[in-house]
Amino acid sequence: MTHRDQIVAACDHQLRASTFKDFTINGLQVAGREQVSRVMTGVTACQALLDEAVAWQADMVLVHHGYFWKNEPVAITGMKYKRIKTLMDHEINLLAYHLPLDAHSEMGNNAELARRLGWKVEGCLDGELGEGFLWSGRLPQAQRIHTLAVQIAGTLHRSPLVIEADNDNDIERIAWCTGGAQDMITAAYDAGAQAFISGEISERTTHLARELGIHYIAAGHHATERYGVQALGEWLAAEHGIEHRFVDIDNPA
Repeated sequence: MTHRDQIVAACDHQLRASTFKDFTINGLQVAGREQVSRVMTGVTACQALLDEAVAWQADMVLVHHGYFWKNEPVAITGMKYKRIKTLMDHEINLLAYHLPLDAHSEMGNNAELARRLGWKVEGCLDGELGEGFLWSGRLPQAQRIHTLAVQIAGTLHRSPLVIEADNDNDIERIAWCTGGAQDMITAAYDAGAQAFISGEISERTTHLARELGIHYIAAGHHATERYGVQALGEWLAAEHGIEHRFVDIDNPA
């Protein structure tokens, strides 16, 4: 077993959590038992994940999307009450990291997405690697947009939405940011990317892609952000000798 505070301190340090100005609390959000031997990871601290944690007798739940977001209602009622009550009734700690887990240069969401898809990372367009969120790089070989989309679908187990630019050229230069980063498409275009990949899409994104002449792939918010928290959990298991289990609520198979 490892003391909860040791795990929290290790994650805070590894992710440089204190250096990020975020929309939520990064770190320990709900305190449970002090000794931890089992950590369950998932993308979002939804009720389904908490129920899995209870059934598995987890001591800690580690997620990318936790609670207490900016402008969120303060009252602990309804759905929020049920979730927090589940954690407290079973003395399960809730640990959450948002922007620090997007940005991390080795186990962050952007880094893990690139690693799993075989993309060559060349840098970050809005800061240093490990600090910024809009990553840039190249595909292993030039290809058509639909070939890239098929590869993404096979890796993420989810069919992406593809907005094609008004050209049929092979693409090689890409930019990406996981989650809800569709509004970074203009910055990606300005940096010379031929395609931009993120999780979500807005109505305006379609017109921006077509009129700028950059392909856009919306691969799913949850789908693009599965892998950072999973990598963090695996790192914790290796460093602290605790048991780790990742549960993908959106794609349980």
